Amino acid sequence: MAKRGPYEKGEAKRSEILHAALEIFASEGYRGTSLRKVAARSNLSLPGLMHYFDSKEDLLTQVLRMRDETARVRQVERDDPKSYREIIRESAKTPGLVELFVSMAAAASDPAHPAHAHFAERYPVLRDRVADFVRARVDEGRISTLVPPERLAVLLIAVADGIQMQWLIDRSTDMEQPIEDLMRILDPRQEPDET
Repeated sequence: MAKRGPYEKGEAKRSEILHAALEIFASEGYRGTSLRKVAARSNLSLPGLMHYFDSKEDLLTQVLRMRDETARVRQVERDDPKSYREIIRESAKTPGLVELFVSMAAAASDPAHPAHAHFAERYPVLRDRVADFVRARVDEGRISTLVPPERLAVLLIAVADGIQMQWLIDRSTDMEQPIEDLMRILDPRQEPDET
């Protein structure tokens, strides 16, 4: 087996750190997790961990990037129009990542924050994907809307992000229902899902 160079080893270790951080934040929460725990899981000291990232905020931003990329891969595999429910259910099972997302989204309003570029890139891509989803459903005759797909995409994303904030404050809030209600408005023929 050929030896890997320092760059490849560094990238592999960075990936290992991000996977460990993603798991820890998902199970233990954003605020309850120390970077020392991530370092220990990665067999590193805290300074060793930070060698791979520009700052704590950079590490957290990269965790969000990994979460989004993992979710994107899973979403491509789902072709059922109701697969958004699975995505919402996954979020409810990982409150630490929801908390991280909401906190970093707020911090990213500062153009100097490491997460700013991530969110600035994320929303246009997400809006395009949701608009494509809406266009396809309109073409199939599954939904009807007078609102252009691009604007409806903004609305759908706003509902999804907004319900996550409400859910963080009150875990009895149903994250699926507002999305379900909006989809019923778009397709009144749709039967309510009892799950």
